Amino acid sequence: MKNLHFIGFLLLGLAFLLYYMLPEFAVVKLFEPMSLMGILAGIGIGLIIGGIVGYISKGTALKQDLKRKELVQLRKENEDLEKQAAELARQQTVTYTTTEENKNPPNY
Repeated sequence: MKNLHFIGFLLLGLAFLLYYMLPEFAVVKLFEPMSLMGILAGIGIGLIIGGIVGYISKGTALKQDLKRKELVQLRKENEDLEKQAAELARQQTVTYTTTEENKNPPNY
């Protein structure tokens, strides 16, 4: 959005520069109805184009944010599943060792 503002001000400055370079330049002519209509039309077109670009860029940003949140959620679920698998594996090894000790007691 900052770049759009910069480009808008740059084009507005260019328009005033071109208007100033006209051979019949006068400050009074700047406020004539035809000049004001041109200025207002340029501002209106700029606002329309800026609104469309802003709407598209915001939609893209929202989609990227949603994807980031989903990725974080999937990583968290993956970590939880890995912890559960490690705990289950630890419990199974504990169960196997205790049952083997009970079946074959040592001979003294």
